[in-house]
Amino acid sequence: MNPKRLDILAVGAHPDDVEIGMGGTLARYGSLGFQTAIVNLTKAELSSNGTVERRQSEAEKAAKVLGISKRIQWSYPDRELLNNKKECIESLVEVIRQYRPRLVFAPYYKDRHPDHGHCHEIVKEAVFSAGIKRFLPNLPWDAYRPESLYYYQINGMIEPDFIVDISGFMETKLKALACFASQFQLGEGEVDTPLNDGFLQRLEGREKIIGNESGVEYGEGFRSEKPLLISLLGEEA
Repeated sequence: MNPKRLDILAVGAHPDDVEIGMGGTLARYGSLGFQTAIVNLTKAELSSNGTVERRQSEAEKAAKVLGISKRIQWSYPDRELLNNKKECIESLVEVIRQYRPRLVFAPYYKDRHPDHGHCHEIVKEAVFSAGIKRFLPNLPWDAYRPESLYYYQINGMIEPDFIVDISGFMETKLKALACFASQFQLGEGEVDTPLNDGFLQRLEGREKIIGNESGVEYGEGFRSEKPLLISLLGEEA
C-alpha cells in the first residue's frame, strides 16, 4: 500500500529546528487537513542540556501539539552532517520519492549554527537528485521532484520573500516549543545557552514584527530561490 502523499515536508538538523522556524505554518495547514511531516537528521546528542531520550519525548509531544501527520527521526551524528552528506542525501531522496511532498522546507543557510547551513545544503541537493531518474535507480519509487523548495529561519531575522499568516496559531507554536523544556528552560545543574535566555520571548517578538510587515498580528517568514508566481494580482492579499 502506498503511503499517503505529503503536502509539506519540513527538514531540520535537530529536533526543535522546524518547530522554531515554521511551527505556526505547520499548525495552520495541519488544521486545514494538509498532510505534514518533519524529518530530523540528528538526535542533537551534543546539545548542552537535556538527554537524547528526553529530547525525543519532547519532540513527540510537540508534534502532537502541531498536528504533524508524520515525524521521521534519524541518527546521523550531531555536528558531522557534512561527513555524512552522501548518506543524508540518499536517505532524503528515498523519503521524497516515497511520500512525494508538494512542498519541501529547509533551514535558511545564514544562521549562527553551522548544522543549519549544512542541513540547507543537504536538502537542496536531495530535492534536486530525487528528480533524476538514474540517481538511486534501484529504489522502488519513481523519480520525483517537489513543486517548490522554501527556506525557514531559525536564528536571527531575514528579509522574507513571503510571509505566512500565523496569527491564529502563534499560541499553538509557543505551546509546542514549550514541550522542549530541556532546551528553553534553565534547570538545576544545566548551563546557560542562547535558547534558555529569553529566546522564546524574542522569537514571539520576531514573528510579530514579520506579521506586522504584512498587516497581520503574527507571521513566519520564508525565502525562495526562484520568483513566486502570482496568477491574479491582488490574490496574494
